[in-house]
Amino acid sequence: MQTLFRMNFILTDLTERPHLLPLTFTRPVAEIRVGILTIREKWQHYLKGELTYQTVPYLSDKYTHNLQGSVVFVNGSVCPTEEMVHAIDRLGEGECLQFGDVPIAHKGDASSVGFSEELRKVEFTGPFSHISRPWKIFSSNAEELEADFNLITKGRTSASLSSTNTVLGDRIFVEDGVEAECAVFNTLSGPIYLGKDSSVMEGSVIRGGLALCEHSQLKLATKIYGATTVGPHSKVGGEVNNSVITGYSNKGHDGFLGNSVLGEWCNIGADSNNSNLKNNYDEVKLWSYPHQGFEKTGLQFCGLIMGDHSKCGINTMFNTGTVVGVSANIFGSGFPRNFVPSFSWGGASGFTTYNFDKAMTTASLVMERRGIELDKVESNILRHVFDETSGYRQK
Repeated sequence: MQTLFRMNFILTDLTERPHLLPLTFTRPVAEIRVGILTIREKWQHYLKGELTYQTVPYLSDKYTHNLQGSVVFVNGSVCPTEEMVHAIDRLGEGECLQFGDVPIAHKGDASSVGFSEELRKVEFTGPFSHISRPWKIFSSNAEELEADFNLITKGRTSASLSSTNTVLGDRIFVEDGVEAECAVFNTLSGPIYLGKDSSVMEGSVIRGGLALCEHSQLKLATKIYGATTVGPHSKVGGEVNNSVITGYSNKGHDGFLGNSVLGEWCNIGADSNNSNLKNNYDEVKLWSYPHQGFEKTGLQFCGLIMGDHSKCGINTMFNTGTVVGVSANIFGSGFPRNFVPSFSWGGASGFTTYNFDKAMTTASLVMERRGIELDKVESNILRHVFDETSGYRQK
């Protein structure tokens, strides 16, 4: 794959981006985390060339692209496999690797931006994860945890855990700086990855798969089961089942989070819970931005999808299949509605618009605690989201 390594790779949003809102209001599709890594990081492990993005204009100041020289355009919603990368390497000019109706990659130059119908189709038949909807993130997480665990631990030696811990099975990998005491790690149902400088407090019980990414923490007596990812710089407590926390977010107290996805800079108040199963056991529907209504998921279990910078107060209850936009602030008794627009302020009794300047003050304070500045580029992105979503707050 030496030729492939010398090329530029552009991870493109294609048509999946609107279907992945609100998570993609603030990031390209390839920055979604599933398994241990983001989709971009997965591609980076396989490819040695430069990876940039083709996304919407208001995100392009932060997520740039390079159209110089020979370029490989890659569908940013596709999780790579070794078989897939070899198939891309074999592509000729004007050929597109495709799985059914899903384009995967094609080689070209600056004049061949995007995926054209004129490209010659080369069928790919191998298995892979396609993150085309928000619920695909948690429903694909078990497979992607397995794949990422094998990818990033191959040929490496794990650090050791304290003898106060109990480990069942041997599919655990411990990076340097991990602190864990008096916890139970069961790897018989999936691998467990403990990232650099992460910590697991006493009394925690973990059934794999789990990715606890760098500088993240499980609080006292945390219970985790069912293919869960805790992204970098996050704190988690209580009970978590088959959920993905992108990073820099906190669910630090008792309460249940299941079959859910949280963006970055979210905070879940103490004793908050989400429902992931309807009382009548019916199929869950989830708000779809492209459809401007609720879309069938095909799932019986589906919880909460929450965009970046959103927060809820203590004892908040989320109904089955709730979508919360970017920078919403939810509080009070009762169930808020199943779709909460970005920059909403309130709860079950009703919502008003969250003042943009006040929201930015809060975001700045939250980010400062992690040593990160809310810069002009980031605030411009949030301003665009505020303006773009104003119509939803007026309904």
